Amino acid sequence: MREVVVGVDQVRFSRRQGLVAAAVGIAGAGVMAGATADAAPNRAHYRVRGLRAPVELIVDRYGVPHIYARDEDDVFLAQGFNAARERLFQIDLWRRRGLGKLAEVLGPDYVPQDRATRLFLYRGDMDVEWARYSPDAQRIAARFTAGINAYLDWLDEHPEQLPAEFGVLGYRPDRWEPADVVRIRSHGLTRNLTSEVKRARVACAAGVDADQVRQGLQPDHRTVVPDGFDPCALPDDVLEVFDLATQEVEFAEGRIRKSVVRDPATEGSNNWVISGERTATGRPILANDPHRAYSAPSLRYLAHLSAPGLDVIGAGEPALPGISIGHNGTVAFGLTIFPMDQEDLYVYELDPADRRRYRYQGGWEAMSVLREQVEVRDEAARTVELAFTRHGPVIHVDEQRNLAYAVRTAWLEPGMSPYFGSVAYMRARNFDEFTRAMRNWGAPTENQVYADVDGNIGWVPGGLAPKRVGYDGLLPVPGDGRYEWDGFRSGDDLPRRLNPAEGFIATANQFNLPPEHQGLGLGYEWTNPFRHQRIVEVLSRQRRHTIADSQQLQNDQLSIPARRLIALLSGVDSGESDLRRALRMLRGWDAVEAADSGPAALFEVWLSKHLGPGFVRAAVPKAAEIIEDADTLVLLDELENPGRWLPDAAARDRLLLDTLRSAYAEVRELLGRGERTWKWGELQHSFFQHPASAAFNAVDRARFDVGPLPRGGSPDTVNQSSYRTSDFRQTNGPSFRMVLDVGDWDSSVAVNTPGQSGDPDDPHYRDLAERWRTGEYFPLAYSREAVESIAERWVQLLPA
Repeated sequence: MREVVVGVDQVRFSRRQGLVAAAVGIAGAGVMAGATADAAPNRAHYRVRGLRAPVELIVDRYGVPHIYARDEDDVFLAQGFNAARERLFQIDLWRRRGLGKLAEVLGPDYVPQDRATRLFLYRGDMDVEWARYSPDAQRIAARFTAGINAYLDWLDEHPEQLPAEFGVLGYRPDRWEPADVVRIRSHGLTRNLTSEVKRARVACAAGVDADQVRQGLQPDHRTVVPDGFDPCALPDDVLEVFDLATQEVEFAEGRIRKSVVRDPATEGSNNWVISGERTATGRPILANDPHRAYSAPSLRYLAHLSAPGLDVIGAGEPALPGISIGHNGTVAFGLTIFPMDQEDLYVYELDPADRRRYRYQGGWEAMSVLREQVEVRDEAARTVELAFTRHGPVIHVDEQRNLAYAVRTAWLEPGMSPYFGSVAYMRARNFDEFTRAMRNWGAPTENQVYADVDGNIGWVPGGLAPKRVGYDGLLPVPGDGRYEWDGFRSGDDLPRRLNPAEGFIATANQFNLPPEHQGLGLGYEWTNPFRHQRIVEVLSRQRRHTIADSQQLQNDQLSIPARRLIALLSGVDSGESDLRRALRMLRGWDAVEAADSGPAALFEVWLSKHLGPGFVRAAVPKAAEIIEDADTLVLLDELENPGRWLPDAAARDRLLLDTLRSAYAEVRELLGRGERTWKWGELQHSFFQHPASAAFNAVDRARFDVGPLPRGGSPDTVNQSSYRTSDFRQTNGPSFRMVLDVGDWDSSVAVNTPGQSGDPDDPHYRDLAERWRTGEYFPLAYSREAVESIAERWVQLLPA
């Protein structure tokens, strides 16, 4: 895309950003007329079909749009219009993947993924669906999608402004319907289907107790293999269709390439809220940094929506209306994953005479079978069959054993569109209204922290919780009627806290159920407590906490597992020169996993590639090829108190030294013999890859991808960084961070990496990446005065 110079400060913008003369048109306008430039080159106005009154759009110097409208209908239409203007390829791909419409534009290789995704679409009563969110939820979705479609109408008149991805892949974006916003469910973070299958494989190889090495359970629990389920009968490819349904789309020379399957266990977040009694200003502070998979553009998008009765700012999903993380001038809110178990794998005995029937309560019950047409580019449409049992979509049929497998998931219940429920709570004015809005929250399961201008702080978890009868949900179960859900728990059954005596609340996906709620069967698989422990450690010793303190804590890279393992190394020694050097490096280390730290490089290679796998081989050798790595909490507890998985302290010490020896040798191979030059950031790196970059040539790929950037931290630090051990590329972490000064809103800060825009020729595509990498933020301006003080562009949207 050609760039033009605009504005007195010579800021450069791409044509698609809407600041070029009327002779070439300005992207983002409606169908009725091309946009025109005002006298000042950083101002423009557009005629937009569907608006009822003028809307003002101010984009600040960090790429955050501030949208001012005269009513909510217009503000949501403008939000949809702006989302399409900034992130069109991203949201179009989201819609096509979610609805199962990829093959229509990308060809026959995508038919299997389309079929898989369609199995997990919401197909229930739409009136019930809309009612689960808010009384005006359907209207909000309708206005938002009307805004997207207005931008697509304009592109029909100005095809030269089509984002480059569509040109490379050779198709055009499609129109939206309001139901598209809520029917797509397969991008949500629900669990624990993949873990059930892993546990079954371990149970077959070494007994079900051996799986505690892979995943410790909280509260303490011992699962048993359900009667009628044979873990050794589970096919190797039982989750192939489920994985296709939930993975992102990747391209290689225009063709599909199987991506790395998303592991929900690695996707978490941090949040905390601090009472004014513990802050320097006397006002509460709320901080949030949700952890998601990394991509370019970011999975989050910051926006400000202002209309009479609504003035909300923060981050949301680009393809959804509203704001899910932020504040409305009275109430602040931030989320993390609350690891509730919302999935089960059911196994059915099939009727040998008719494999469309399965045994249920002593008889045979017929599956429901839908036949749908999948349009295929340049070929005839394909007919696909979608089979469902009473529990959910059938994902696999094992004809040899005469078994079928189906998924029961809360996804498919009304009100489960991920994050869309925020249209209710983003308008809450007090804690009671907020908890009422969270009562029907479905997905993803969340810890919400809360603060308001009256000084209150709170915690409100939410999620649709199944009531399982007679089983724990940790292994697949027969679908013959013995293992059922007896409805769902009310949101009022979940714990809540308001103004605790400690003066702060923090969540980091850790086990946080109070004793009185531990018998509800909400789930047993929680993220390890290390991030939460570090947050509490820091907050507990601060009595005058500041916004800067929260920023520093979000970027904290101290590893509690490293601290615990260093303590264990004080009791071991070796005469080998390399081991002496390795021990000296780690014993003298402060356990901070900075990007420029040599000991951090040694420690992480040791823990993730040597000590963890070595412990698995020693503890459960029969399952060592199945368990990829040990649960770090289980590992540390056993190393500190051997006896359950390791025979004694001597075996523990041998394991420590043997694995440290091999880790030291690997790091020397990777980073050279001079250990003083080792840096963790030379191994671990952040890389923000555009989903279609593999289809571009090398020059364009460099435009669309961002990175690599040296990266510190680990899965266990507050500044979280999960990485793949094959090449140490960070797979997810806090792409968006926010710290809110509750009541003095203009003192709040945020950052979103690599940038706000989806156009690689726009300065805001990658301008925040370095700021994010170094732990810097930008002001999250809220008042009109503050917004105008950092304004970069003024755009007026006028009714057509």
